[in-house]
Amino acid sequence: MTRQFEETSRIHLALNITHLKKSVEFYKALFDIQPSKIKPGYAKFEASSPPVNLTLNSAEEVTGNRINHLGIEVKAGKDVHKQNLRLKNLGLDTFYEESTLCCYAVQDKVWVKDPDGNAWETFIVLNDSEEKYGKDRSPICCGSSPQPESSCCN
Repeated sequence: MTRQFEETSRIHLALNITHLKKSVEFYKALFDIQPSKIKPGYAKFEASSPPVNLTLNSAEEVTGNRINHLGIEVKAGKDVHKQNLRLKNLGLDTFYEESTLCCYAVQDKVWVKDPDGNAWETFIVLNDSEEKYGKDRSPICCGSSPQPESSCCN
């Protein structure tokens, strides 16, 4: 199998946000790095692990957000647990799931939301599944609880 991208490739995400200061603090905690650039109405994070170029763009109002959720896939289950503890210790509300069935896979994951309600998961895929989700749907990923409407498995 050939690689589609060079090793230096990374994902770029540009998010509209309503509270720049709160969002900068949130993403500093999530990625455990300082922003590489802050300008009026703008901040940029260049994380190496996971490789991502994330920009935050101030908007007077954030409506019509089509993002379902965002995620960081890790290679070791202990990393999900460590992320959960780290984020909790920083005072963020987390939702931890073990061996949850969602998106045709069994996963361990921890969820956290940014100040505008964008859901982020740190997850590991434990096994593939033929089922989309289990009877106990993930409250964030599969939209079965009072959490914001979401369906990771569209």
